[in-house]
Formats: sequence, C-alpha cells, structure tokens
Amino acid sequence: MPGSDANNPAPLLAYSGLRLRRTSPLRERDDWREASLANPETRVLPVWRGRNLVAGWRGGSGDARPGDALDLHVLPADAAEFAELVLLGVDGDAPVLAADLSDWPEDRANALADDAGFVDLRQVGPALGAQSAALLSYARGMVHWHRTHRHCGRCGAATANLRGGMLRRCPDEHCGGVAFPRIDPAVIVLVDDGGLHGDGIPRCLLGRAPGWPAGVYSTLAGFVEPGETLEETVAREVREESNIGVENVRYMASQPWPFPSSLMLGFHASARTLSIQRNDNELEDARWFSANELRNAGTWGDDDEICLPRSDSIARYLIESWLAGQD
Repeated sequence: MPGSDANNPAPLLAYSGLRLRRTSPLRERDDWREASLANPETRVLPVWRGRNLVAGWRGGSGDARPGDALDLHVLPADAAEFAELVLLGVDGDAPVLAADLSDWPEDRANALADDAGFVDLRQVGPALGAQSAALLSYARGMVHWHRTHRHCGRCGAATANLRGGMLRRCPDEHCGGVAFPRIDPAVIVLVDDGGLHGDGIPRCLLGRAPGWPAGVYSTLAGFVEPGETLEETVAREVREESNIGVENVRYMASQPWPFPSSLMLGFHASARTLSIQRNDNELEDARWFSANELRNAGTWGDDDEICLPRSDSIARYLIESWLAGQD
C-alpha cells in the first residue's frame, strides 16, 4: 500500500483531490481583485474566525455524519467587497475567491444566510462531498495564512496582498521582504509491534492527548524540525512520546490538514522495543491495541470505552489500512 503506482493508486483522503485551476492569467493582473468582483460568475467562499459557511448547518457542538444534507454556501461578489480576498483559482472562467470576514461581529456574520451557518470544518467534513470539503479546506488554509502574515517578518511593516493572494510583499523598498503561503509539514505514524509480543496477536501503538473526548486514541504525530528527514522525525517523535524505538519506516499517504496549516505525511513503522514510557506531556496515555480491540471501537464523539479518531483524518486511514492487513 505505501506510495502510488498503476496497480496501487494513492488513496483520496478528505480535503484532497481538489479539481480547480489554481493558475490563471488573472493572478498576474494588478487589478485582479476588481476584475474578480466585477465578474457575475464569481463565487465567494467566506471564512469567519476559522469557520466555513455551510448550507444546512443548524449549529451545535456535535459532528455531522455522512448522509447529512450539507454543502458549502457561496456568496455573491458584492457581499465581500471590503473583505481581504484570496483568488483560490478559476472554475471554467469563473473566479473562486476566499473572503476573510473574521473582523465582522458575530451577528453580522450569522445574518449572511438563513439556511447556513459558520462551523469548524472538522465537524462537517465527513458529511460534505469530496470537492466541497477540499475547497473549503483550501479557503480556510489561505485565509489563516494571510491573517498571520499581515506584517513583514523582517521590518514589521504592513504587507500588501499581491498575485491573487499568493504573495505578500513589504512596501519598504530597502527591506523588500516577500512571503509566500507556507504549510507546516508533520509526520503521523502507526507503529505495529513487529511481532515482538511473541503471542501471535498483532498490535499497534496508539495514544491520547489531554482534552480529547473520552476514550479516543490515535496514531502518534509531530512536526518536522529543521535538519531532519521525515524518517528521522518519525523516529524522534515516537521516541519522545512513548520511548518506543522504531525501524522499517514506510511512507503511506499525505493529507492537507488546515487546522490551522499542516500537511500530514503518513507512515507505518515497526517497533524495536515494547516498553512504553511517556517522556513529555503531549500524551496522557499510550497503549498497545490488538486488531480485535480496534475493530470493536467506536469513533470520535461516541460513548464507547475505546474510540478511533475522526473518520476524515489520515490517522483513521492509517489505522484502517493496518486493520485491513490483519485479515
């Protein structure tokens, strides 16, 4: 399953596979904003304080489920005239924009549509179509980047939004600072016991972080540091969080994860040791789980004693791909 080839295509994970032409001559125009807003076919995707506008969402704290009647909600161009805009791309000849409405008061944002509401994308991702989820993910990620790069990292001057939002430039000619959209690469890994338990029962290592819903366990993860390969990051993170040494690190798949700005790089690895010792405060527990225990587990938000991570996450994919190999 690792990698991708003609006989073994890479999986289409949630928030990936967006069919949108990101490159367009419109980006190169100084008046890209005005031209986009003047096009009657322009679609505007609002983002308010990290939340997307979703049609059919009535509020609440629980997660939506597949089959719920939800979809993205678009605004006409004039609704975003004074917002910070990002040209996400073009659909046919129609510009698709993300609009940052985060400075609006809550009542004004909620009044945009009677049949839609702003919601954390993670709550509704599994209930959206693949293209809608990927587009909202892209919009959320780009708006977050702009909100966190409004000033030059060199001199502190306010930066200008250029090339349709794909560049921010410092206006100080002596500084000349330029920033491009960035993501934070992070590894996420399912570690199997490598047969070291010796009883013929395959097990994998999962942990839980403080603040998660009761019973939820997931794969271990962490950010890549300067000077590391991805394989070295996998080994370091697993060692730091559980004291387990690993080998045979295999790449599986990747997933955009704009919560707020990560690219998750998924791996499987085999353990060299079995004794768990949490070496930092990132996890409140870590355990070895058998395939049968995980097959009988609930999912994020359920009341089961053991629950798996969200169904739209690469963590869930890594667990399920491991379970498929135990049949």
